[in-house]
Amino acid sequence: MFIDYLTLAMINLVAGTVVLAYYLWKGLDDQDQRPYAAVFGVTGLLALVLGLHMTFNWPLPGSYNIAFGETTTLFGVVFLATALALSQGWSLLPVSIYAFFAGVDAVLVGARILSLGLTKEPIMSAIGFITAGLGGVFAAPFFLWFKNNKTFRMLAALVLLVTAALWAVTFYGALWGHLESFSKWVPLSILTGK
Repeated sequence: MFIDYLTLAMINLVAGTVVLAYYLWKGLDDQDQRPYAAVFGVTGLLALVLGLHMTFNWPLPGSYNIAFGETTTLFGVVFLATALALSQGWSLLPVSIYAFFAGVDAVLVGARILSLGLTKEPIMSAIGFITAGLGGVFAAPFFLWFKNNKTFRMLAALVLLVTAALWAVTFYGALWGHLESFSKWVPLSILTGK
């Protein structure tokens, strides 16, 4: 039986998406945006560590490591870069350009999850990946043209909250199932007494 920590990566994604929605809705108006750096940094660091481990070690069956590991890594990089930019008072436009490419990756992964019927809920997973990816794809246009448009910001925050809700439902199902399926698992070190 394989052991994975996908639920940890998923709840981190939910939290990060909610934080981003709140930042777009309220945080952009704050004179000092440095306080947001910590939460973007923590979310990004956890995603980067989990994503890289998943990408390099393949703890999941087959292509799930690509779908979840690589996109989690890119999510982590975008959030860490956002944290750095906010802490230094830099423009988020360069980060949003990188986020475009991370977003394209997530959209393609979502489409492929749907076409291959991956995960227990391929439609939910695909929509979650695609809507999260679209957030990255539209980040640069947002910061170029819509950053000061309150209506557009509220709409973007709402889309992110819907994305977070999709991931939360997926997370809940995965956590519930993992707790059951791994309830009797025993580490090799306990079985062998080493």
